Amino acid sequence: MLHFKHSSLIDAPVEVVWSFHERPDILQLLTPPWQPVQIIRREGGLDVGAISEFRLWLGPIPVRWVARHTECDKNRLFTDRQIEGPMESWTHRHHFIEENGKTRLTDAIDFELPGGMLAELVLGWWVDLRLKDMFSYRHKVIKRECEKQT
Repeated sequence: MLHFKHSSLIDAPVEVVWSFHERPDILQLLTPPWQPVQIIRREGGLDVGAISEFRLWLGPIPVRWVARHTECDKNRLFTDRQIEGPMESWTHRHHFIEENGKTRLTDAIDFELPGGMLAELVLGWWVDLRLKDMFSYRHKVIKRECEKQT
């Protein structure tokens, strides 16, 4: 099992950062322009049972990715898990912690690549780099959008 974590401090209250994540266009806003991802659907907001479906391309091959929200504690945490997709397993926790009127946003992902330990040894570093790029972009967007609201 591999682990990834990205955290940043956003100069906005937790309620503002949480509300930003509830926007119906959140997936479009947070998808980096260089990523070959098509958003198919998003249903249920952040609540338990919510579904997000994507199509991404691994080279010329389209891959379906479906995630379901399994936890939701308003203004504190929500979790999504891959129920169909390219990973052996994928659990993504979004933590919102108040720090002196600001928000510590942390994305923590536990995942397994198909192919087991050998795949993780060979490709784990590459997936980690892609996640760093993606979450750096996402946190910049969140910071920009939420800080201009306060």
